[in-house]
Parts: sequence; C-alpha cells; structure tokens
Amino acid sequence: MQSNESFSPSALFYRGSASLGDEEHLGWNIPADYMDYVHPHWRQFRAPQSYQHFLLGMIYAVITVVGLFGNLLVLWAFVTVKSLRTPSNLFVANLAVLDAVMMAKLPIFVLNSIVEGQFFGKIGCDLGALLGAIAGMGAAVTNAAIAYDRYRTIAFPLDGRLGMKQAICLVVGIWIYAMPFSLLPLTQIWSRYVPEGYLTVCSIDYMKEGKSTQLFVMCIFAWAYVIPLSLIAMFYSRILTQVRSHEKMLKEQAKRMNVKSLSQGQDKEQSVEIRIAKVAIGIVILFICAWTPHAMVAMMGCFSDRAYLTPTLSMFPAIAAKAVACVDPWVYAINHPRFRAEIQKKIPWLCIFGKDSDSSDTSSCGTEKSNVKEETA
Repeated sequence: MQSNESFSPSALFYRGSASLGDEEHLGWNIPADYMDYVHPHWRQFRAPQSYQHFLLGMIYAVITVVGLFGNLLVLWAFVTVKSLRTPSNLFVANLAVLDAVMMAKLPIFVLNSIVEGQFFGKIGCDLGALLGAIAGMGAAVTNAAIAYDRYRTIAFPLDGRLGMKQAICLVVGIWIYAMPFSLLPLTQIWSRYVPEGYLTVCSIDYMKEGKSTQLFVMCIFAWAYVIPLSLIAMFYSRILTQVRSHEKMLKEQAKRMNVKSLSQGQDKEQSVEIRIAKVAIGIVILFICAWTPHAMVAMMGCFSDRAYLTPTLSMFPAIAAKAVACVDPWVYAINHPRFRAEIQKKIPWLCIFGKDSDSSDTSSCGTEKSNVKEETA
C-alpha cells in the first residue's frame, strides 16, 4: 500500500541549487515509498542535466498548444457546420477527441519536466499513462474504422456508405476496445504504470522480469498495434484493388467506344473519395511512424538486450507518439476538402493552409469554398 506522500508534490522533486555529483543517478529525487515503481535499469544511468528537462518541457508545451488548437478547430467545425456532421466525418471527429485526450495529459509532463520528476507522484503517473493508453489505442482503431469507411464508400458508392447509427456504434466500439488494456495496468490486475526514461513520463511496466510481463507486452502489442494495422492494410489494399479494377474497366469501355478516355467528368465524386482516402493514408503513415518506435522500445525492454535502451533513447518514441496527435488535425485541415473549406470560411486567415496542391486546381480559396458542395466527405 502506498502512503499519501506519493500522491502529492514534494520538495524532493526539485533540484534547487544542488549540483549534479558523480554519484547522482536517475531516481535521486524519487520518494522511497515510490522507488519500487522505478526499475533498477533506469537508476543505473546518470540523471539528465536540467537543460535536457527544460527542452523536453518546451517540446511538450508547444505540442500541447498546437495540438489542442488544431483538434479543437476540427471539432468546432464538425459541431457547428451541419453539412460536416456525416457518418464519415464522425470518425474524423472521434480521432480529434482522442488526440485532444492525448494533449490533455501533456501539462502533467510539462510540470514533471520543471521539477525533474513526478510532480503529482503515483496518481499523476497513472493518470497520464491512462490517458495516453486510451488515446493511443483508440486512435489506432479509429484509423482502422476510417479505412473501413473509405473502402465501403469507394468500393460500393451506391449502397455501401455507413449510416449514422452504424458509425455511432463503431465509435462506441472503439472506446470499448481501448479500455481493457488501459484499465488493467491502472488497477494492477495485470501489469502496472511506471515511470520510464527520464522518469518524467509513464507507460506500462515492460521492464519487470517474468512470464506475466512478457505475456502482457505481447498481448498489448497485438491488441493495440498488430490488429489495427492489419485491418488498415487489408482495407486500403482492397481500395487499391478496387481503383485499379475501375480504371481497367474504363479503359476497356473507352477502347470499345473508340474514345480516348471516359474518366473525365464522370468520376468526379469517386476521385474526391480517393483523395480523402489518400489523406487518411497519410494519417495512418504518421501513426505508424509515431507508434512503431514506442512498440519497439517496449519489445526491446521486455525481450532483448537492454544495454541499448538508454533514458534518452526511450524519450524519442514518447515524444513521437505525442507529436502525431498534434499533427493529425492539421493534416485534415490542410487536405480534407470539406473541413478545409469550412475552416477557411470561418477563419479566413487560415486560407494559406488550404491552397490545393493539385495541378488541375488553380482556383483561389474563395472559389474552392463555392465548390465545396460538389465534394462529398
């Protein structure tokens, strides 16, 4: 049982005027009753310099401000613009909510970087890790749902679109899916949340020796990473197959009719859907780039030689996993046709972010706004 000292800020967390001695290692400012949560692997390393914590705090602060603004902007557009409240865009809004949840935990880490430890003790560690787990796993499954929606829309344009009730059920299912492996460590039924790296961020305990830890890491790796990405790969591969089949059919039909092409003017809606699918693929690529290092660090700490797993190395995946939640809304705001046009309409000075990169589109922001009704989201 943990004493109350672990649940409140402590003067021990402040370096103050003390200098970093040769014998000072990570964990020097961790209360004794919380030391059991800090793996001995981290305590063998020298404590980071104050400027390293300061740089991390600045990075977290920038990600928080930019990420919250972007995600709230997407949510604001979704809530206030009736035409945007479609089943497909519900998944976009859900991704923005999950990314905002990820942003909500970053102020804790900013405080942790200031005091060079766990400012709120165990409760702050658990809360930050819980929000990160829910947001990360939820975002993975939301990307899979977006891929599924894109596949249905492109492969079955007449009767394949999801209805609002179906989309709501999928969103509810996404949140349910994210809960088991988020709550199990919180309640310590299976695994637990512990500090890692500079001991200012927290994650699942992938360092503890034993078969139980290895089994948990393998299960959460499959649940939160392999399964969603497998679904994403399956649906987008089907989209590519469908597009190629459609193009082949058009070419054969054009050849029979002795014309050069049938695609111009007849597949505008599908081209827009494919364009939106490309945006979604970009989000998936960002997700893979952000969470693959984090997954690899956990697997390395659990199954391989930990000599290469330094505190600094473990911090880079932690930053990347948070940065993707900051970038997601801006990718949608820049590239998603409907969201871009509506945001430009409400906030004209963001027009610079919405210029279309397609060579066929030389219109201004105002022209694109007038054409937004022709695009489907």
